[in-house]
Amino acid sequence: MNTNISARLKALGIDLPPPGPPAAAYVMAASTGNMVFLSGHIAKRDGKPWIGKLGQDMDTETGKAAARAIGIDLIATLQNHVGSLDKVKRIVKVMGLVNSTAQYTDQHLVINGCSELLVEVFGDAGKHARSAFGVAQIPLGACVEIELIAEI
Repeated sequence: MNTNISARLKALGIDLPPPGPPAAAYVMAASTGNMVFLSGHIAKRDGKPWIGKLGQDMDTETGKAAARAIGIDLIATLQNHVGSLDKVKRIVKVMGLVNSTAQYTDQHLVINGCSELLVEVFGDAGKHARSAFGVAQIPLGACVEIELIAEI
């Protein structure tokens, strides 16, 4: 089990935002046994969907920053659901969807923005299995959407 994740967040200069509500007919987090499944979170900037298409009007570094922002939102939702991030034994799986052109092939580098953050925050327990896909569109035109599975 991790300890003092709050201190690590503070050292990284990360203030967790309040968790957002679902945008449709689902919950933001669901648990079964010792597993927590977080719904897909879209990239937001200034509280609004971070709109863009990788390979068209957004570059990889900007997409990576959007994925990191999603990582912060995912951590906030996880904390809200489990009470304390110190209960997290490990981040098991991350799935990332990147709104991208058919020619764009660096989806894996975009999702690194979230993956690298999870390791910064949770250490070895933040290392996870992952998938990264390019998709034609994401709800509300967002550039990236990421979901997460954690063990507590």
